[in-house]
Amino acid sequence: MRVAAVWTIKGGVGKTAAAVNLTALAAGEGLRTLLWDLDPQGAASFYLRVKTRVRGGGRTLLRRSLDVRRRVRGTDFDNLDLLPADFSYRKLDLELDRRRKPTRRLAVKIEPLADEYDVVLLDCPPSVSLATESVLRACDAVLVPVIPTVLSLRGLTQVEAFTDKVGRQRVAVLPFLSMVDRRKAMHRAIVESCSADARFLRTAIPSASAVEKMGLRRAPLVSYDRSSEAARAFVALWDEVAAALALRA
Repeated sequence: MRVAAVWTIKGGVGKTAAAVNLTALAAGEGLRTLLWDLDPQGAASFYLRVKTRVRGGGRTLLRRSLDVRRRVRGTDFDNLDLLPADFSYRKLDLELDRRRKPTRRLAVKIEPLADEYDVVLLDCPPSVSLATESVLRACDAVLVPVIPTVLSLRGLTQVEAFTDKVGRQRVAVLPFLSMVDRRKAMHRAIVESCSADARFLRTAIPSASAVEKMGLRRAPLVSYDRSSEAARAFVALWDEVAAALALRA
């Protein structure tokens, strides 16, 4: 089983769209896939038509005695399950702080899933917190969407520093460009710069109305408009992520 998180400090960068489309593509290849929506906004849960409610909330979910599989829900897509968001996740830091070894708690909840899933992807809120630290101790890789702006690049530097400080050994940081608008000179310049930066995955996700329509369709873009430029970009991104996580022979 491989565990990855989609996380960045800066919001509004296409994080959840990437998480939903990547898990849909993983499931489409036959990989047993779980998406854990840790963002109290619940956008990933909304996209996948699952109610943003977890019985007992975050407090119950973090109990050692609770098997998180009891809170997992199926989706409309074969091989893709969802552990939905709950508004109580806004207090997840407080719940973790009450427990022994809080930075290990999410890893402890995820480890038993290895018998049932090939891929677990965590859609994380855009913040730096004790919950984030627990995520970084649980995952093999962090996927970081970066829009082509100075502040978003600065956010990547902060993600790398925090991951290096608190993440477990050998956790990979995999940044990729997101919401790219090539009509903008700054975007074109930053795309060119990042293409020469070995840290970045090669795929850039374009800014596109097709992605925004996910909210209307309540489905991954790759499930209903595979021929669009953005969908093709998500497919290429998944190819890179699958290779980085050694999910293919």
